[in-house]
Amino acid sequence: MADTAWQGPLAALSRTPPRVRRGAVLPAALVLAWLAVVDTGFARTPLLVPLHQVLSAPFVDPDGRQIWTALAASLARATAGIALGASAGVALGVALGLSRPLQRGIAPTLHGLRQIALFAWIPLLTAWFGTGEIAKVVFISLSAFFPAFLNTEQGVRAIAPAYWETAAVLRLRPWRRVTKMVLPAALPAILIGLEIALLTAWIGTVGAEYAIGVGRGLGSFLVAARELFRMDLVLAGVVALALVGYACNRASRHVFSRIITWRDR
Repeated sequence: MADTAWQGPLAALSRTPPRVRRGAVLPAALVLAWLAVVDTGFARTPLLVPLHQVLSAPFVDPDGRQIWTALAASLARATAGIALGASAGVALGVALGLSRPLQRGIAPTLHGLRQIALFAWIPLLTAWFGTGEIAKVVFISLSAFFPAFLNTEQGVRAIAPAYWETAAVLRLRPWRRVTKMVLPAALPAILIGLEIALLTAWIGTVGAEYAIGVGRGLGSFLVAARELFRMDLVLAGVVALALVGYACNRASRHVFSRIITWRDR
C-alpha cells in the first residue's frame, strides 16, 4: 500500500526534465536545512523563523495578507514602466540603427548615461517628480529602456548587407523596409533586450518602492515588515519577489521562443 502511495509522486518526478531536477537540488537542500535547524528548535533567534510561519503568513496573518494588494500594485506599476520604457527603447534603437547622423549625435550621450548606476537616478527623479507614482514609473521605465535600446540598436546594425541590397532592388518604401525587413531581421536581438528589460524593470520596481517607501508595493511591504521586525513577513516578501521574477523570466522565454519559431517558419 505504501509503495502504491509513492508511485504517483515518483512518476511525476521521473517525467520532470533533468535540468529542472538538477536546478531543484539546491533549493530543496536549503529548505531541508531550514527545517532541521529552525523548525526543530535547534536554533532560536528572532532573525530565523519557522518555515511554516513564513508560508502561512500571507494567508492567515492580517499583516501578511497585505502582501497580495502590495503584489498587485507592484505588478501594475511594473507593467506601466515596462510598456513605456521598452517601447521607447525599441523605437529609438531602430531609429539610431538606421540613421548614422542620429547615431553619431545621440548614441554617445545615451551610452554615457547608461554607465550611471541605476539606483543613482532615484535622488534626481524624486527631486523632479516627488515621491509619488510618477517618480516610480519613470524609474522603472529607465530600468527597461536601456536593455531594450542597446539590444535593438545592435540588432539593427548587425543586419547583413545582403538584406539592404535586396530591399534596394525591390525598391521598398522606408516604412515597409522597417516592417518587412528590419524588424524581422533584428527580432532575436530585440527579444533578448526585452527579456533583460523585464528582469531589470522588476528589480527596479521593488527597488524604487523600497527606496522611496511611499504607497503600496512589495518594496513598501518589505520596509514596513522590517520596521515591525516581522522576519516572517520579510521572508515572505522576498519569496514572493523571487517567485514573480522567476515566473516572468520563464514566461518571457516561452513566449519569445514561440515568436522566434513562428518567424522561422
